[in-house]
Amino acid sequence: MPPDAAANAPPGRCRRCRDDHINFVRGSAVTALLVLSRRALREALRTPESLLPTLFIPLFFLVVNVGQAGRIFPAEATAFLQGQSYAAFQVPSALLLAASFGSAAQYLVEDIEGGYFDKLRAAPISRMSIVLGRLSAEGAKGVVISGVIVIASLPFGIKVASGPLGFVLLLILASSWSVVFSGFMSLIALKSRSAAATQSGSLIFFPLLFLTPNFVPRDLLTRPMEIAATFNPVTYVMEAMRSLILDDLAWAKIGRGFVVVALFGLVMLALNVRTIRAYD
Repeated sequence: MPPDAAANAPPGRCRRCRDDHINFVRGSAVTALLVLSRRALREALRTPESLLPTLFIPLFFLVVNVGQAGRIFPAEATAFLQGQSYAAFQVPSALLLAASFGSAAQYLVEDIEGGYFDKLRAAPISRMSIVLGRLSAEGAKGVVISGVIVIASLPFGIKVASGPLGFVLLLILASSWSVVFSGFMSLIALKSRSAAATQSGSLIFFPLLFLTPNFVPRDLLTRPMEIAATFNPVTYVMEAMRSLILDDLAWAKIGRGFVVVALFGLVMLALNVRTIRAYD
């Protein structure tokens, strides 16, 4: 039954009318989410050159970091490498760096400047669907990009010690963090409505990345750096990724990484929805 019929229905049918209305709203939200997700994916496919920095720069830093420190930390004499090459220790940094190159916020700015975003707000579409449409597409791209980076790292002699399940969890964790960071960038885009400001906002990730146990484990850092890394949420995502590559399903570390991603993901989602509702 159409939602407008609920108000005019006989009393005995009110409950069924309400149920029909709820199902209609839910179906509309899911449909809008799927449509907006497909649109965001088509945007990425139409501009494949935008994906090149996402792949090239993380792999470039992986090669450079391993080339500079690989001989300092030989596999056979470095306990924290668990018998693998130093590249295995650096792959999580490459995955996190790739997550910072999401394009969702830039496409959002284009929609704002072109007037399409105003049309979305005027349409009877859930604000949650508007946010999740782009972020879910970014997550799908994140899975593919993370898989390519891990596969491209195999010639360095790495292996995922946690097996096929660990590989899947690694892709999910990496793509989920790309969704979180894209949510943060989308928030900047909504607040600033400026491509330049949105692009500049991505630079905040680099201090966060380097205030982590990026080159050595946390217990080998100096005390000030160890304290900074402990309060940095990116540290726990990096350590979870690292444990999936070097260890056999260390659930405590893995769990902390997913908890951080889930908490920050919910915060970014709520802030984006609230900002769109208050958008003028």
